[in-house]
Amino acid sequence: MKKVILGSVLAIAAVTSFSVNAAAVSVCSGGSAANPTYTFTAGTSFVKVAFTPKCSANVFLVGNEQGPTLFTVGSGSAKGRNRFAGSSVGGSVANIAPCTGGANNTCNATDATAAEAAAPTT
Repeated sequence: MKKVILGSVLAIAAVTSFSVNAAAVSVCSGGSAANPTYTFTAGTSFVKVAFTPKCSANVFLVGNEQGPTLFTVGSGSAKGRNRFAGSSVGGSVANIAPCTGGANNTCNATDATAAEAAAPTT
């Protein structure tokens, strides 16, 4: 499961673009494996060809282009215990903290958003 989450985050971070200074966008909502309703459009930043990503089952994924050189992502799994974050400033996607979902520490959309907010920016 960890590899699926990390792979999803890396794939989205590598080729995704949002409007500059846009708020974080929910890409995957933790449901069944499917295409999300969000489609990335071609622009002058990361995305060169428009696409709609595919989501793995139970994955929450949030992305945010905070500037022309800063893109952050956060994720978690409804069946996982940890939230992950990464950014375009270098390094890799990393475990940020345990999820907050009750006794089993399962993740939810709030955990993915919190992970994105905790992603490195410098």
